[in-house]
Amino acid sequence: MSDSIRVKICGLTSPAAVEAAAQLGASYLGFVFFPRSPRHLEIETARTLAMAVPPGLAKVALTVDADDAALEALLDRVPIDMLQLHGHESPDRVAELRARFGLPVMKAVGVADEADLPALADHARVADQILVDAKPPKDAALPGGNGLAFDWRLIAGRRWPVPWMLAGGLTPGNVAEAIALTGARQVDVSSGVESAPGVKDEALMGRFIAAAGGKERT
Repeated sequence: MSDSIRVKICGLTSPAAVEAAAQLGASYLGFVFFPRSPRHLEIETARTLAMAVPPGLAKVALTVDADDAALEALLDRVPIDMLQLHGHESPDRVAELRARFGLPVMKAVGVADEADLPALADHARVADQILVDAKPPKDAALPGGNGLAFDWRLIAGRRWPVPWMLAGGLTPGNVAEAIALTGARQVDVSSGVESAPGVKDEALMGRFIAAAGGKERT
């Protein structure tokens, strides 16, 4: 099914969740490196999880305004295929990290209203992919994974010169609507498939991938 939706399950924290996400048909498996998140992983734990990911699936490291030393320490130990920058990284910083580490970079951009849309185009000029996410509230402790959606009509029909992924408040119950409204071919979920913060639920992951129209592996 070449037209299937590609699903990213982010914030995986256990071997069982990694295995389930892979078997259910996720295309990207995300690991979080941000101490304030309930999904944060220590480097050696992440290494163990990443080493268990089947070939052909993209292992994504989510970082937030990480400095070069932190990224070097991470990439030295964990076999990562893509960096996901989820902080306030500028387009120049995105380009710098892409050149420095030689990995594809996905830049997350928070959207709340039309004033946030130009940042998507700015980052699309330098990133390999962009993640169109819900902009967190000003008092939020986390830059993502808050279970919040934005008005999908803001990006309906919009396209960028690089692949893009829709995130923010997606669940098994609303992902089909979100895809239909935005035309997204890739979707990202974290809290929407959890039974508790940081605890992925296999049944919810399966329902999400099925609802998204993702390709189910056998």
